[in-house]
Amino acid sequence: MTIEIDDAGTGDILFGVVIGAYRPEDDHFIYDMIDVKYFQEPVYGKKRHLNEARRIALRLVDKLVLREEEKILICTGDVLNEAAEALLEQYEEERIERGKIEGRAQFLVEQAYTNELRNIGYMAREDRTAKWGKNFWHMYNWVKKDPERRLRWTKSAFPNLKKYPLFK
Repeated sequence: MTIEIDDAGTGDILFGVVIGAYRPEDDHFIYDMIDVKYFQEPVYGKKRHLNEARRIALRLVDKLVLREEEKILICTGDVLNEAAEALLEQYEEERIERGKIEGRAQFLVEQAYTNELRNIGYMAREDRTAKWGKNFWHMYNWVKKDPERRLRWTKSAFPNLKKYPLFK
């Protein structure tokens, strides 16, 4: 038995990041969000989003109640590095593994993220993970149509965004 932990939305410019935990044996999925404020100044420069991912991952595992001899597979994404370290500290090393999350767990965490995007009025591209370039411009143009209301939903502290007029 395994609990799989993954993230979604980390590389997107809109909204926060979903951290999800999935137990395939009983098809149980739960998630929480790293709020977008952790990706905006002045908070982003302090890298508090990493601590927030850590806090969420620990809480999700606690809510699922790690079963005897159950393992945790945690995505290799950078946003989950501190979470993986915390899980290693809390549980035996042989119970924690870093790896690629695929299948239903990945689908559910991506679906949770796109559902959260809908809550702010944005309709995600169906191929958002396959075509990152088009996805970026789709999000950018959505924000550009109403920047006074929509800029608050962006990960505006990402350094590479400073070259775009909307984020100057």
